[in-house]
Amino acid sequence: MEELKVGIVGEATTKVTKDNTAVKFGSGSVEVFATPAMIGLMENAAINAVDKLLPEGQATVGTRIEATHIAATPIGMEVIAKATLVELDKRRMVFKVEAYDEKEKIGEGMHERFIIDLEKFLKKASEK
Repeated sequence: MEELKVGIVGEATTKVTKDNTAVKFGSGSVEVFATPAMIGLMENAAINAVDKLLPEGQATVGTRIEATHIAATPIGMEVIAKATLVELDKRRMVFKVEAYDEKEKIGEGMHERFIIDLEKFLKKASEK
């Protein structure tokens, strides 16, 4: 089994549809791939990189993301996000994230996640 270490890469893909455009998300008035959808795809790539390597009962949660959306992607194109683990400090992980459509890089940034004990995390959340 692969171990959790710097350099691990995860990916996530989606097709741009009316359901993940800026209009649908309320983040703009143009029917192109929404920034919030891109962010979600980047987070999903990070999850795909590391969550499968965690012991049962543990998961990761996103705590910070800094990203730039640098190019528009029209409905019908596929988008792929890649996340590379660049820093691992106990429970804290930092990823370099990038997103590409079929023609070019559309986004990039940094994303932080923490490893959590799922049971404790859900108990604390439900006590709010």
